[in-house]
Amino acid sequence: QVQLVESGGGSVQSGGALRLACVVSGITYIRGSMGWFRQAPGKEREAVATIARYGTTYYADSLKGRFTISRDNLRNTLNLQMNDLKPEDTAMYFCAYDSSSSALTLLHGLGKPLWGQGTQVTVSS
Repeated sequence: QVQLVESGGGSVQSGGALRLACVVSGITYIRGSMGWFRQAPGKEREAVATIARYGTTYYADSLKGRFTISRDNLRNTLNLQMNDLKPEDTAMYFCAYDSSSSALTLLHGLGKPLWGQGTQVTVSS
């Protein structure tokens, strides 16, 4: 059974940085697309960034330049480096793994990924 476990969330002040990690277990080698999504209270879940098997990345337009997604296929891990955090980045962040959809499809919310349980990021002003 494939499982995704996120870590690295926490509370920071505006302008700070956090690095999220997602470990995928139950699979020998992650071949599909992966991504980070977030959901703030009272809002719908939105895509943050996705990454294809061999590293092509896609970002939500509003987040380009501050967030960087990366993956290590041998270690079955996905990371998200978040810099210059703002209060509006406060949300639960979820890791997603989709073995059959492209990273661009996943970014647009059209895939059928597996989800982690999420890690909370809180940014104070």
